[in-house]
Amino acid sequence: MAIIVQKYGGSSVADADKIKNVARRVAATKEQGNDVVVVVSAMGKTTDNLIALANEITDQPSDREMDVLLSTGELVSSTIMAMALREMGHPAISLSGAQAGIRTSTKYSRAQILSVDAERIEKEFTKGHIVIVAGFQGITQNMDITTLGRGGSDTTAVALAVELKAKICEIYTDVEGVYTSDPRIVPDARKLKDIGYEEMLEMASYGASVMHSRAVELGELYQMPIQVAASHNSNPGTIIHGGTPMEISNKVRGIAHDMNVAKITVVGVPDKPGVATSIFEPLTEAGISVDTIVQNSSIGRIADLTFTVNKNDIDKAMKVVEPVVKAIGAESCESDTKLGKVSVIGSGMQSAPGYASTMFKCLFEAGVNIELITTSEIRITCIIAEDKVADAVRALHKAFELETA
Repeated sequence: MAIIVQKYGGSSVADADKIKNVARRVAATKEQGNDVVVVVSAMGKTTDNLIALANEITDQPSDREMDVLLSTGELVSSTIMAMALREMGHPAISLSGAQAGIRTSTKYSRAQILSVDAERIEKEFTKGHIVIVAGFQGITQNMDITTLGRGGSDTTAVALAVELKAKICEIYTDVEGVYTSDPRIVPDARKLKDIGYEEMLEMASYGASVMHSRAVELGELYQMPIQVAASHNSNPGTIIHGGTPMEISNKVRGIAHDMNVAKITVVGVPDKPGVATSIFEPLTEAGISVDTIVQNSSIGRIADLTFTVNKNDIDKAMKVVEPVVKAIGAESCESDTKLGKVSVIGSGMQSAPGYASTMFKCLFEAGVNIELITTSEIRITCIIAEDKVADAVRALHKAFELETA
């Protein structure tokens, strides 16, 4: 008997009919002789609606109370799913993140999983129960409810699969797997049969929303195979795992894009020790993630420093940086929110030359100006104008011939 962990996203459990459809899939997995844990997200737009409700009450809701509020969305999904399974004759029980043994750090809205105690889940298995766990949440040592941030239910599912030593973690969503690019932008995008952890981590980190990067990172760390598939049909999905083909004909595996990009430029920064720390340490303390960082060559011991943050963090970031600009004697601080990024990703790129030049030439011919460039061993990312992102994605997908296997 195997243990299978399945996760269903908000669109898959958006209404009663979809919940019944998911319940049938779960029941079929159980009937095959497996022990099953199901992790669910909040139904449809529930989380957005709860945020809007809180904002109608106050402009500055307490971080703690917001986490308690937002955790209720997944509790609704899990209890309704358990009811649906029971109606079909399958014993099921719903558990909150706390009841499922998920212990987290104390950082509200962005908590990290510290440990998982699966004793309660294992006890429910002995009773023949299908266990439905509310995703996206956990509890601190002081018994405060926390949420895990965007994509938290993916992370919940992988963490439980690791702790339970599951055969596989199955992520069900409204798309059939991982594609070479976003099919909504590139109609010829091709579904990948499988993809390595490193490639998927880069795809997820740089815009591919089908999987969250924290979940992929956890899967890689513990070598937990992850399958991404559609909840509305039985077509084969994409397996994320450690094994990759020894020699693949096309070294590029996918084109990712992200519209959630904003740029901050600190103009006239004195070129002296400690200045970078003065700027970035307060951003870290404020919980703001910085991505691309570029500093131009110093002229007369003065330089410009540019970095990117998530677009929804720009106002908070500017409030943090502006006082620092005055304190270090820089000239000014400027921001730009009309940006996006496009990335070429593939593990085979590290052993073959020419990919950067092909990318830059392709963007030039498409009339796309590059603002900033950042790279890793298996990725090249360009920051560009947001209204050019779709054109850039289509051009790059064609240039690297990703429509063919």
